[in-house]
Amino acid sequence: MDAPRVVMVELDHSDPPGRLRDWLVAAGLEVVVCDVAGGESLPAPGGYAGLVVLGGKMGAGDDAEYPFLADVRQLLRDVVRDEVPTLAICLGAQLLAAAHGGRVVVNPEGPEIGAQLVAKRAAAATDPLFGAMPITPDVMQWHYDTVASLPPGAIHLASSPVCENQAFRVGRLAWAVQFHIETTPEMVAEWARADAPNLPELDLDLVVSRAAAAHDDIAEVWAPFAQAFAAVVGDPSAVAPPRGVATATAAPVTDPAAIRAALAAEAGAARGTDALPSPLPMPTRRPPGD
Repeated sequence: MDAPRVVMVELDHSDPPGRLRDWLVAAGLEVVVCDVAGGESLPAPGGYAGLVVLGGKMGAGDDAEYPFLADVRQLLRDVVRDEVPTLAICLGAQLLAAAHGGRVVVNPEGPEIGAQLVAKRAAAATDPLFGAMPITPDVMQWHYDTVASLPPGAIHLASSPVCENQAFRVGRLAWAVQFHIETTPEMVAEWARADAPNLPELDLDLVVSRAAAAHDDIAEVWAPFAQAFAAVVGDPSAVAPPRGVATATAAPVTDPAAIRAALAAEAGAARGTDALPSPLPMPTRRPPGD
């Protein structure tokens, strides 16, 4: 029996499939990379069992400079309609939101950069991918824009004090995460080098060193998540329609102050310390892109 095929759409060579590809292959999937950034056409309908849309430096509405973005948004409408298991990451998440009536803006709180934690929302408890995860999973952040309004009917799965819509689900089989799970330390170091002129407020050497230290913690959480996604690709019929509170009324797991306390307690317990390292300040400038 052939392995289920997943297409990973690479929108920008600065954000390749990274270790997410390795996790999906280890979980039994055949992974094909569609290099849209290099001029390849998007996959034809029906030729794959799952879809992953990666991130990039452009914005979700930068069609004038990147005309293929309109085609990616249409692809994301098609896969939700056809119930193809889909995972959208960072810019991919913003494109999924925009394709289904959400709103993407420059984050008024400023960008999120580096190793961070997010908090699960109440609706995540019954989600087939997020349900088994810790309440405050480690993630890698590198974005300037944010999904300000979720698509109608989307299920809100995770948030942070700086970015409310960190993860969400559209329809039965499409998941989106604003953060990155696919990164390697080398990818983050290259992002820091390329973005240095836009982030003068940050000690990027510290960002890179903390990112490198966090990558094992990120893998501990997100490799099993990739396995769970692979299981959905292998048998999408086993996934029930989402059960959650309407996005307008979904209550967060905690308020922002309690989130910070929970982050410190959980991270401290995991690392054998009493608290997190001092947080990195969040810069306020934003160049073109996500």
